[in-house]
Amino acid sequence: MSYWSDRKVLVVGASRGLGRGVTEAFLTAGATVTALSRDTAPLATLAEGHANLSLVDADATDPASLDVLRRNPPDVLALVAGASPELRPLTEQTWETFSTPWNTDVRIAFLWLREVLRQPLGPGSRVIVTSSGAALKGSVLSGGYAGGKATVRFLADYAAQEAARAGLDITFHTVLPQLTPETGLGRAAVDAYAERAGVTPETFVEPMRPVLTPEAAGAAFLRLGGDPHPSGAAHLLSGAGLTRLP
Repeated sequence: MSYWSDRKVLVVGASRGLGRGVTEAFLTAGATVTALSRDTAPLATLAEGHANLSLVDADATDPASLDVLRRNPPDVLALVAGASPELRPLTEQTWETFSTPWNTDVRIAFLWLREVLRQPLGPGSRVIVTSSGAALKGSVLSGGYAGGKATVRFLADYAAQEAARAGLDITFHTVLPQLTPETGLGRAAVDAYAERAGVTPETFVEPMRPVLTPEAAGAAFLRLGGDPHPSGAAHLLSGAGLTRLP
């Protein structure tokens, strides 16, 4: 029997990109996985071959979606959901396009982390929150994306502090993935920044190699979720793996 065979994992934002890689990693490891996404159709074939995968169609920004957390509390909660930012310079942004990451990514982190504390999740639970490498360096073409993702990291830290104050044995990790052409969101950003720099996408990506893949993200989340001595730290995630941040 594997470590994961009697553990439950809930992946929020599970059907595409890094979230898909995270879902497949926990599933392959033997965990019982609940995959929540606004559209789980891309996971239908995967679910047909795995009795330990349940699909939930829901919008993670809707408080009603939290019912899955209440009904079936997981041992590991992976928050990967978020919006694709409008890729345009500041002068071409509207407040609506600029604030999309705040109304989506930050809202998701706020709602779900608050519910983890209110419920609360059981002793030994892990919560892995996805921020972005943009939270460290900014993202000039992505409107409020970098600031929103920085706030997501803050929220995970706030939740960890509140859990400690309440004596809750819950570990909160934050993962900051680097830009990658291996997801739809990342490919669009790579193309936009390459055009801005006047280089080809391949040239722009070269310093990022090895590029981050959904499979590498899955392996990183699996490592954090199963670490016998969890640190609760924030980690930069690249194709080479996790690097702990100070």
